[in-house]
Amino acid sequence: MTSSTGPATREWDGLTIPAPGTYLLDPAHKRVGFVARHMMVSKVRGEFADATATITVAEDPLASSVTATIQAASIDTKQTDRDNHLRSPEFLDAEAFPTLEYRSTGVKSHAGNEFVLTGELTVKGVTRPVELEVEFEGAGRSPFGQDIFGFSASAEIDREDFGLTWNVALETGGVLVGKKIKIEIEGEAVRQG
Repeated sequence: MTSSTGPATREWDGLTIPAPGTYLLDPAHKRVGFVARHMMVSKVRGEFADATATITVAEDPLASSVTATIQAASIDTKQTDRDNHLRSPEFLDAEAFPTLEYRSTGVKSHAGNEFVLTGELTVKGVTRPVELEVEFEGAGRSPFGQDIFGFSASAEIDREDFGLTWNVALETGGVLVGKKIKIEIEGEAVRQG
């Protein structure tokens, strides 16, 4: 555990934001999830249990950046057979492509506590631009002396853009697995050093 002695926060554009520095995603306070359509009638929710991220909060907040690594094999939809299928070469091919990666390339815009990050997502060896809609949730110092901030983020991707094209046509029309995947992230980041 790292504790800080300087200021935990600063004021910027009407917000109380974290002090500049390097922050790591707190494994105990994060969810890296997704939602996919199933059989055209319902939603399946899942998450990746093993995900790390490094967030660099710059002196100029709009120059901040993030890198994230997600372990493909840590996918969990609470259904073992489905999870094994998602790890297989028909979907993530977790053995050949053990990680999914995200690298921000800039901050496209912001309004209040909402930011749009541009970046690149790599899934199964395919890299595509993905914009993350990020909501800054607040910053402060924990009772343990750690500088922290919270955020949530979302994006929608077309899984077929990443080569995840497996599907089954339904007799009633449509397909077993929807093309659009909603990414949902909740997290708390802790300042290092």
